[in-house]
Amino acid sequence: MKRILLVVALVVIAGIAGIVRSHSKAGDFDRLVSHNAADQVREEIRQSYQLAPGASVEIANINGAIRIETADTNTAEVYIERVASCQEALARRKVTLEADANNLRIRGEKGDMGFFERLFGSSPSEKLTLKLPRQIALHTKGVNGAVSVAELDGPVDVRGVNGRVQIAGANGAEFKGINGNITIGLKRLNNDGVVLGGINGNIELQLTPDINAEFDAHGINGSVASDLSEVSISRSRRGTYSGQIGNGGPSVITAKGINGNIRLTRSTLASEPSEALIKDKDSKTN
Repeated sequence: MKRILLVVALVVIAGIAGIVRSHSKAGDFDRLVSHNAADQVREEIRQSYQLAPGASVEIANINGAIRIETADTNTAEVYIERVASCQEALARRKVTLEADANNLRIRGEKGDMGFFERLFGSSPSEKLTLKLPRQIALHTKGVNGAVSVAELDGPVDVRGVNGRVQIAGANGAEFKGINGNITIGLKRLNNDGVVLGGINGNIELQLTPDINAEFDAHGINGSVASDLSEVSISRSRRGTYSGQIGNGGPSVITAKGINGNIRLTRSTLASEPSEALIKDKDSKTN
């Protein structure tokens, strides 16, 4: 009996020590912390960085929604709002930022907390609002919330999202492990094409008229349909579809393990002129 009481006492002491320790560390960057009328604690983080064209932006482990605006700029503006029931709950998670000219990394992490806080404490919610250069490659992973992204001149890689995903425009995409509907506009495709895997939701692929690709889908628990005259889709057996978009490959749109419908529609994005069209215009002006 004495041994049991001693173990319980040590656990309680360790938990109290963890709580004290969680209040002793300073933050990673300047923060504005305030209390609202509902007795919630709110923290705001604002940062800006200069990014080179083609830079990689990585966002991971965020407990909340992400909204990304884009513009023809080299400046990345980051605004993060974190809300918790109390200061102790706010300290149970933290958001770290790392950046150089070619990379911007935003990551949510567990804070320095004690034993009982890990078991019973609530975690804060996070909301990210970013204004990014259009010429970037975007990578997101582990997001508990909706993801909304404006038009990009680069590829997107979205994994492990519990919420709706909307990408206004990209040059290639990979979606894996998404629990929600997906809408993406495709202006053109890179060599990697589009990869869709492990999606629990409906998918809308919005294509410009100049998109050329093969279509290959397996393990589809739903239908595949197209609103476009330049797209031909056929079903060989249940859950298996193949087809051609425009003139076909070498780019491929592949889908596997989809619990939902796939629909190909017309994008409202302005397609970029092809190389042949540019040469024809140049010859007429000479």
